Amino acid sequence: MGAGVCNRINHLSAKAMKIITSSVPWDISQIFITLQQQLNPLFKEHRGKDLQFKIEREGNKVLVSKPEMYDGYLFTIEAMGKELHIGKSEHYVDDVNQITLQSIIETLQMEIQGGNDIIYISGE
Repeated sequence: MGAGVCNRINHLSAKAMKIITSSVPWDISQIFITLQQQLNPLFKEHRGKDLQFKIEREGNKVLVSKPEMYDGYLFTIEAMGKELHIGKSEHYVDDVNQITLQSIIETLQMEIQGGNDIIYISGE
C-alpha cells in the first residue's frame, strides 16, 4: 500500500460522525446528483465566496473535498440502508467553510428525503 493510500485511510478515519435515520432507505445516487448540482451554488450564496468543492462518488459513498485548500476530505457521506452516515474531518472543525458546508449538506439531506420521516439523528 502506497503512502498516499495510507494517508487517505488515516485521514478518513479521523472524523466526527453524524447518523441520520430515515423511515425509508437513502438513495446515494440522488444525494450525489443533488450535491453536484446544488452544493457549490449554495455555498457561494451563503458565504459570498466562489469556492468550487470537489464532489466524488466512490461506491456507496460521496466525498466532498477542496484539494487546493485542505488535505483529504472534508466530508464523507455514506448510505447504509435507512441510515445516512455523515463523516466530518476533525482537522477542520472550527473552519468557517466547513461549518457552512455542514449546514448546507444537512439541509439538502432533509430535502432529498422529501417528506419521509426522519426517525433519529445522532452524533455531531
